[in-house]
Amino acid sequence: MRWCTGWVGRSAPGVRPLDGRKVPGWDAVWSVGQPADRVRTARAGDTALVVVGECGADDAQLAAGLRLVRAARWRDLTCWPGSYLVVAVHGPLTVVIGDLSGQHPVHWRRKDGGVWWANAASALAALDTAPVDQVTLAAHLAIGQPDVLAERSLFRDIHRVSPGRLLRIEADVLAVERFEPAEYEPVPLAEAAPRVGAALRLAVAARLDGHRPVSCDLAGMDSTTLTCLAAGHGAVTATTFTDPRIRDDDLAFARRIAATVPGLRHRVVTGEAGTAYYSGLDDLSHLPSTDAPNPYTVTAAIKRAVLAAATHRGPGLHFTGTGGDTVLSATGYLPDLLRARSYRTAFAHAQARARIGRTSVWAVLRRAHPASRTTFPGSLRLAAAELRRPARPWDPNHRPPQTFTPLLATAAWMTPYGRDLLADVLDHAADGTTAAPEWLASWTDRQDLLHLGADMNGWRALAEGEFGTELASPYLDNEVIRICLAVPPAERGAPGTFKPLLAAAFPNGPVPAFVLQRVTKGGFNGVSYAGLREHAPTIRALLGPDSRLAALGLADFGPVAAVLRRAAAGQRAPQGSVHLAVAAEVWLRQLDVRPAAWWEEVTSRVAAE
Repeated sequence: MRWCTGWVGRSAPGVRPLDGRKVPGWDAVWSVGQPADRVRTARAGDTALVVVGECGADDAQLAAGLRLVRAARWRDLTCWPGSYLVVAVHGPLTVVIGDLSGQHPVHWRRKDGGVWWANAASALAALDTAPVDQVTLAAHLAIGQPDVLAERSLFRDIHRVSPGRLLRIEADVLAVERFEPAEYEPVPLAEAAPRVGAALRLAVAARLDGHRPVSCDLAGMDSTTLTCLAAGHGAVTATTFTDPRIRDDDLAFARRIAATVPGLRHRVVTGEAGTAYYSGLDDLSHLPSTDAPNPYTVTAAIKRAVLAAATHRGPGLHFTGTGGDTVLSATGYLPDLLRARSYRTAFAHAQARARIGRTSVWAVLRRAHPASRTTFPGSLRLAAAELRRPARPWDPNHRPPQTFTPLLATAAWMTPYGRDLLADVLDHAADGTTAAPEWLASWTDRQDLLHLGADMNGWRALAEGEFGTELASPYLDNEVIRICLAVPPAERGAPGTFKPLLAAAFPNGPVPAFVLQRVTKGGFNGVSYAGLREHAPTIRALLGPDSRLAALGLADFGPVAAVLRRAAAGQRAPQGSVHLAVAAEVWLRQLDVRPAAWWEEVTSRVAAE
């Protein structure tokens, strides 16, 4: 696993990362496994700057960034294209800044008279074998929103810095401060669209170096847009996954695009028995270790098949449309319209969504209304109250009201002990909330982005470790996120027009008009259900009475077994919750066997390096 870390203290630390490489010009910052060109620095006097990751700033821009450090203009350091972590020093002050999607998270802990920070919580936990935080893992399973418990990480005594905030260390004073506004000033879609197009063009171009082979997913609108942008710079291998169990028109669109856009080499990856969901979970040693539970453990076989086709010309750069659904559209904004008393707009959008969902407008509004009258702390308390009641069996026809903190099916799989434990912490979090989000859509968008960023890190570990290929997800770049989320959700998600922001961003190409006019979207339900049926014994073994989750009180096998029986019988099942539980169980088991040697003691030899 690639990671980086640093130490701030009055004396030198007693340990350093095993196989770590000191960042040039820095006394106590190391990278582990990072290619040299992914760790770049600038320094002048007592001011220094390092960026770790895929940063589109050239050397002159990086040097100019030192003026931003001296002026404490922290947000400006996060506006270059790409996805990266920033570390800045000015005199005694150290500032560490992650990205907005959590692909480069920031964690910290106090130890031995100083502060260790890292982008890997598991590395900091390994300093003294800090255990998994049972409550945070419970929240991850039951609610699935990373910011619900604010600074708590998945490991006890390891703190996380929520994206949009920075870690500031000066002498013995440590603070976590916001650098990104919680809400963006609204920008009309027509005004934002050209900026979205420009940001995506720059995000793609900044990653192309003219040397690495380039490949792209070619499926939905989001990945197709990136494929077309990349193809404008040179040859691109475009990959489309298809399977007889998938019923969509992705392949038909992909073939039409390949015949239309110059420079594309189209490769179709056809699924087979070994590329269903959950394939390969009988041998966890073939899965990459990640810093958090990762759903790509469930789809690793499919990702391997796609990457094998994409890298037929050798290791390179692979673009994915991950994040496009979140930043280019919106679904959770009806309660916000009601809260803002925009009743006419809310009713019109509810009518359109009712037609799409084949239900009544009143049913849509009933789901939205409670969240329009409930605050974020109030939502936490309602979730806590629900957890203290007896768990209800999953009902495929139940449509719960919209809320800031929806409980997933996995919440009903926990033991009463686990549910009560989480309920107490949610009540405590509600009482201690000082900066609650006001708008449901903004909160939901940001939580979705954090999920996607963490998920990308799991996929990235697979791509880098087995195929030597870098993954790029331009929709998760800071500037793309900022511009897209500034567009009011009701404009981004207006029913009747699919992703209007993307269509408006490229009115004159290079994306063909027939792509931007598309109204369908592919899905993997068939492959997912096939995997649930075919690999039910493996899943039962993972989530059985002897599972790590059961030992923590976070999974009772009875309700899990009932869900698996439903899936085996071809009935609807909470697929996402099964994925979540399996990923968590795999992660816990990997922690048991993961090498403990993250660090080494500092000797006179390594101290001199």
